[in-house]
Amino acid sequence: MQVQEALLSLGVTEQTLSQEEKDQLDRDGFLPLANILSAQQIAQINQRTAELIALEGDDAGKEVHQEAGTIRLSDLVNKDSIFEICFTHPRVLAGISHVLRGDLKLSSLNYRAALPGSGLQGLHADWSGAVQPEDYYVCNSIWLLDDFTESNGATRIVPGSQRSGKAPRDVMADPTQPHPDEVLLTAPAGTVVIFNSHTWHGGTLNTTDQPRRAMHSYFTRRDQKQQLDQKAYIRPETYQRLSPAARFILDV
Repeated sequence: MQVQEALLSLGVTEQTLSQEEKDQLDRDGFLPLANILSAQQIAQINQRTAELIALEGDDAGKEVHQEAGTIRLSDLVNKDSIFEICFTHPRVLAGISHVLRGDLKLSSLNYRAALPGSGLQGLHADWSGAVQPEDYYVCNSIWLLDDFTESNGATRIVPGSQRSGKAPRDVMADPTQPHPDEVLLTAPAGTVVIFNSHTWHGGTLNTTDQPRRAMHSYFTRRDQKQQLDQKAYIRPETYQRLSPAARFILDV
């Protein structure tokens, strides 16, 4: 199977995103897609992630990363079929494919909840070195499980910074400080924000009394190492339930 065959099987065509949406993704480095998850899906995902957090305890997130001030879960591909939408939804895949020029596989599928009084990250890109514009290696999507607001730790992003060929640390004395061009990704739960992972971004401080919950469905080019080796982690029951196209997206 080839990438385009897999994408077509999952409902992705040249018309899945409008030209205006593609242009916005090229220009700004991010694109919010409204109403990808229904209220029922959000409730089901929040219930399942709460169960996993209780079940995994101190080990939660260890497959990939643990972070002080947050609750993390990793390897969601194997932890319920409800998470399958995160690597098979046609509009999301169309955006990822546009950034990566049709060369993609899932790198990881994780959950991150910024706890009250925490969540602040320095501006960063999810790639270690500079790249040429249009020669991108990684692309992420944030699945909003709560409304992202100005006060609960919403992600900030610097539009167009994916084309700068620089990292925030190259031009900022302290990347945790505000950048003059940054915007805050405020949007209702159910939105998915696709963002070119070379675009400078970071979580902000959650000043509310509730966790701010999201999932991250992270993709890379097929010649790159995955953040979580899907082949090594895939469970037989997961493999059996997935379509050939979904298996291809996972590279299993």
